[in-house]
Amino acid sequence: MPLKQVILIRDDLKLPKGKMAAQAAHASVEAVLRSEKDKVKEWRMEGMGKIALKVENKTELYRYLQLAKDNDLVCALITDAGKTVIAPGTETCLAIGPDDEDKIDELTGKLKLM
Repeated sequence: MPLKQVILIRDDLKLPKGKMAAQAAHASVEAVLRSEKDKVKEWRMEGMGKIALKVENKTELYRYLQLAKDNDLVCALITDAGKTVIAPGTETCLAIGPDDEDKIDELTGKLKLM
C-alpha cells in the first residue's frame, strides 16, 4: 500500500507564501523525525509523496490532530515562534504521516488543496 504525508495548513491565517512553505516544511520534518525508520525508508523509496490541504481555523486543525492521534497516526503540530508575521504561539499547521495512504485519506480525504 502506498505511503503519503499530508500537511494541513490554517487558511484563516492568510500566511504569505514563504511563511506557509516554511511552516509546512517544519511540520513535515518534525513528523518524519517522529516516525518509524522503516516506514520513512519505504516512503522515501516511493518518492516521499505529500500533499498540502487547508483547514478553516485552529478548531478544525485541532480536530484533525485528535483524529490522527485516535487512529495511531504520527503527527506534528507546529506552533510559530512569532518572529515574523504572526503572533508567538500561533498554531499554523499539522503534518500527518507518512503512513498508509488509505488510512490518511479516511481522515483528510474531503479537505481541499491549499
